[in-house]
Amino acid sequence: MMDRWKMRAAAALPVALAACGSAGADETARPGVVIEVTSPAGPRSGEPHLAAGAAGRVYMSWLEQGADSTHALRFAVLENGRWSAPRTIARGGDWFINWADFPMLTPLPDGRLAAHWLQRSGDGKYAYDVRVAQSADGGATWSQGVVPHRDGTASEHGFVSMWPAGDSLAVVWLDGRKYAATADEHDPSNEMALVSTTVARDGTLGAERTLDPRVCDCCQTGAAMTARGPIVVYRDRSPDEIRDIYITRHVDGAWTEPKPVHADGWKMPACPVNGPQVAADGQRVAVAWYTAARDTAVQLAFSTDAGATFGAPVRIDAGRPAGRVDVELLADGGALVSWIERGDGERAEVRARRVSADGKAGDPVVVAESSAVRASGFPRMTRAGDAVYFAWTVPGDTSTVRVARMALAAERR
Repeated sequence: MMDRWKMRAAAALPVALAACGSAGADETARPGVVIEVTSPAGPRSGEPHLAAGAAGRVYMSWLEQGADSTHALRFAVLENGRWSAPRTIARGGDWFINWADFPMLTPLPDGRLAAHWLQRSGDGKYAYDVRVAQSADGGATWSQGVVPHRDGTASEHGFVSMWPAGDSLAVVWLDGRKYAATADEHDPSNEMALVSTTVARDGTLGAERTLDPRVCDCCQTGAAMTARGPIVVYRDRSPDEIRDIYITRHVDGAWTEPKPVHADGWKMPACPVNGPQVAADGQRVAVAWYTAARDTAVQLAFSTDAGATFGAPVRIDAGRPAGRVDVELLADGGALVSWIERGDGERAEVRARRVSADGKAGDPVVVAESSAVRASGFPRMTRAGDAVYFAWTVPGDTSTVRVARMALAAERR
């Protein structure tokens, strides 16, 4: 996803998938064409995340498995068409590694970098903590990291989103501390909560706040900065097992009562492992999500009042979506949405589609051939300068992270 805090203009969608090239060789690519570029990730890599920083930089983080079965969270920076040498943020042999709950790096406005990963906290299958680290020297060195939650239970904590909060870093996560109250992890009375706090430069933690006491167990969260303050989107879980997409906004120093982005009415007795994503620019907000309320669909909804209200959703997919969405808001008020569309068997495609501000969807575009298996993960994208970058995992015995670049046409004003 792109830098949500300094949204930039984006433009037309690509119309074709071009041949592979290097990150420097495609700088003169025709607008509207997707070209696969060199990836800085090594063999046995996966779970990429993209973020745009200052001066057109693109940050990509990913997990890489070592020969000793440890895992490292690594990153590289794309600047002037070239990737930097990969650097390691942290490494461990007791990490929780999951195709849907993955680490990420977030560049902050003051030049700091923040990153999080997941570390096991007990013997349970889903007993793991979030650990957040920061770097003040471009990623050369990193703090040891802090655990933002203070419940001390060996339960699930993950599906993190982060954003700048003044001189601090704000963090939101799904919190499973209620699961510790029972020995049966499948007890239906167990509930995940949506919890947030802040992390200062020196690692000091702010107050812990529960934004929603009952949410879907294992769907990604999303966060963006509007002109009125930060917003968080997530999949809710009602007492009747309705699992629609909800939003909460930080207004006048407090979080608002959560409300649905759209009342899909999807009744689902288990977690679909398919969270929403959000992008914002000023008062305008775009939220993309997957639902199977009446038909499986990827949907997009716009807001023009910083997420207080949303218009009717627009369907994005071609009829067989696996979801796993990402979204970028464009300077003309439209949005770019990416998702995975299923094919025959395990075949699938990473696709992208532009939707104008008035809800008109353009032609879908194939970004890459992919797979619908879980190991293919969640493709990510970000906008930087005059291009959009995509990253995805190619699963297999030696998985790899691939990257593509889409040159943008001139924005029509």
